Amino acid sequence: MEADMNHNRHTAVVLILLLGAWSTAQAVPEGQGANPQLPPVPNVQSAPKPPPAAASPNAVPSAVAAQSPAAAARRQPAAQAQPGQRVESVTAGSAGAAADYRLSPGDAIRINVFQNPDLALETRVPESGSINYPLVGAVPVGGLTVSEAEAKIAAALRAGGYVEKPQVNIVLQQVRGSQVSVLGQVNHPGRFPLETFNVRVSEVVALAGGIADGGSPNVVLVGTREGKPFRKEIDMDNLFRDSGRGDDVVVAAGDTIYVNRAPVYYIYGEVQKPGAYRIERGMTVQQALAQGGGLTPRGTEKRMRIERRDTEGKTSTIMPKPVDLVQANDVLYVRESLF
Repeated sequence: MEADMNHNRHTAVVLILLLGAWSTAQAVPEGQGANPQLPPVPNVQSAPKPPPAAASPNAVPSAVAAQSPAAAARRQPAAQAQPGQRVESVTAGSAGAAADYRLSPGDAIRINVFQNPDLALETRVPESGSINYPLVGAVPVGGLTVSEAEAKIAAALRAGGYVEKPQVNIVLQQVRGSQVSVLGQVNHPGRFPLETFNVRVSEVVALAGGIADGGSPNVVLVGTREGKPFRKEIDMDNLFRDSGRGDDVVVAAGDTIYVNRAPVYYIYGEVQKPGAYRIERGMTVQQALAQGGGLTPRGTEKRMRIERRDTEGKTSTIMPKPVDLVQANDVLYVRESLF
């Protein structure tokens, strides 16, 4: 019973829909066909499109703009130097003062060849001056500057056909062959490497920390020049005067710089502070007496004497004047006044 009722309702709905469609078809005017028309859709006007922009002469095509920055960089031409502008270029061995340094036995070096890591080598320059380099064998580099050694190794690689355009770089890791010794009255005595070819005496003394308090301004440089012994005394105080600039000579490998003790004099007797004192440049007897604290109430300048030793070791007694100059190792005695 219930199934029959559902079937009847379904049939009634179908009949109603068919009747409605037939009524709509009868209402359509002649000449417009029998197909039903949907109600008109309101005309929604879209926003007017902007006119196409004029093509700029510098505009980049979209296909090029979409490329990666690396691809765009490859398409750019090499930068050209503007008039008056300096273009820096990096060449093997041109950086730093080490390019002027001449390799010596004992120096530790590292050799690199661009884009050829198998040719990298760390070695020391032997006493013979020749190093064993991969593929090419013995290469004499002792006595050459860093740039000259780089060019020699590059030429050997090119001549053997191993690398077409070798770019060789030598790094000076440790300097042991070219050294100078500093001894005596300096703050940090020792051996110091000469990393460039134009190091002067004043620079080496500065590397040693300068002259100590008890050191003399007169420095002695000894070494070898052209196979002959070389010795020169240099007045460090005079270096910075116009007349003494020429004494600041260039040191060489194997040189020794010695700083002696400053000259002293001795004073005793009727003075406030007897003892040994450093002789300053141009010091007089009166200044030496003042450095010793002056006379005691019982002392007198009239009865002073100096015991001086000559070059032969003989001692002589001098009755000095207050304006006389004091010499090294003088012994100044101040006597007691008689009245």
